[in-house]
Amino acid sequence: MNRRNFFKLTGTCTSGLLMVPDFLYNYALQHENGHGDNCIVFVQLSGGNDGLNTYIPYQDELYYKLRPNIGIAKNKIINASGGMGFHPALSGFADIQQKGDLTVVQNVGYPEPNRSHFRSQEIWQTATASNEYSNDGWLGRFLDHHYKEHHPVGGINIDNIDNLALKGEIPNALTIQNPNALRKANKAPVNVKLSKNPQLDFVRKIAGSVVDGAKELKKATDNASNSNISYSKKSKLSKNLQWIAKLIRGGLNSKVYYTSLSGFDTHSNQVNEHNNRLTDLNDAVSAFYKDIKAAGKLNDVTIVVFSEFGRRVQDNGNGTDHGTAAPMFIIGGKNKGRNIGSNPNLSNLDANGDLIHQIDFRSVYASLLHDKFCFNPEKIGITNDRVKGIF
Repeated sequence: MNRRNFFKLTGTCTSGLLMVPDFLYNYALQHENGHGDNCIVFVQLSGGNDGLNTYIPYQDELYYKLRPNIGIAKNKIINASGGMGFHPALSGFADIQQKGDLTVVQNVGYPEPNRSHFRSQEIWQTATASNEYSNDGWLGRFLDHHYKEHHPVGGINIDNIDNLALKGEIPNALTIQNPNALRKANKAPVNVKLSKNPQLDFVRKIAGSVVDGAKELKKATDNASNSNISYSKKSKLSKNLQWIAKLIRGGLNSKVYYTSLSGFDTHSNQVNEHNNRLTDLNDAVSAFYKDIKAAGKLNDVTIVVFSEFGRRVQDNGNGTDHGTAAPMFIIGGKNKGRNIGSNPNLSNLDANGDLIHQIDFRSVYASLLHDKFCFNPEKIGITNDRVKGIF
């Protein structure tokens, strides 16, 4: 066993089982403390979702004073409680909250916020400080530690480009643009042979990983139980989540699934555009929630909805500009169904007129890793205190 593989073992709940045979190690890895079947599904809202018009501080008169053109009327807000309520397009989210399966983590951000889409997404994906850079993502580093050896479907990213969050030293994740096309790839044999050229070997390993992953995906989709839940056929996000649900029902047992919904950069025409994006999000996540719940998997599956930043508190006439803190939504996974953090403080803004973050996003990450995977986040450089009370 080489040094790196040894240290990978210490990243799991089973670090005390280093000397047991592999078949017992693998069994323990999957079943100890009930963490074996847990997975997290990330839904990234690309463009900077307006958190204040998503989960709305309707009792704060400053909200309507600062947003005279785009503020959501009080009589349209749903599931109003504790001074907060959902945008009318999010009836499914409100229903999930009523059932006790949705936790809202308010005012999430990070120190010295960056208002560039690209850079802020990079900060969220690497879990580094705003002045630090990394070539590896936080989930990629976790997968490097979690798996004893290379695991081609440890993470699944449904997109047309790779996701930095899933990038690690070892290709433990697959990026899939067209799931149906990838299923056909399992018929194409790849002969992975080591050579004296490390770059060539790496390319061959990636190719072999794709083929191995395709076989695992086909096996899971073939084994998946039937579902009676209807998903929108017009929504890309709905299709992606429907496919993820099928993989979960089929027993793929990937630790991480990642997908996204774009269109949240609402500098203009926000009332209509934001309503359309939230409707898409609501319908897709609601169908996925019902699908997973009907399959008896809701306790094992945690859905995390987030964006790289929120929007400016004051509107710009008919939209909003780039801001800072915003809520994160956590669904399923035995979460406690509560609001964490204070309601947005609109009377105490930073010098740019933005919300001051209360909870660091890396603290949420730390909770996800610790509570869902029994993993010490410090092993991948996340030293923030965990957010208590999510699970």
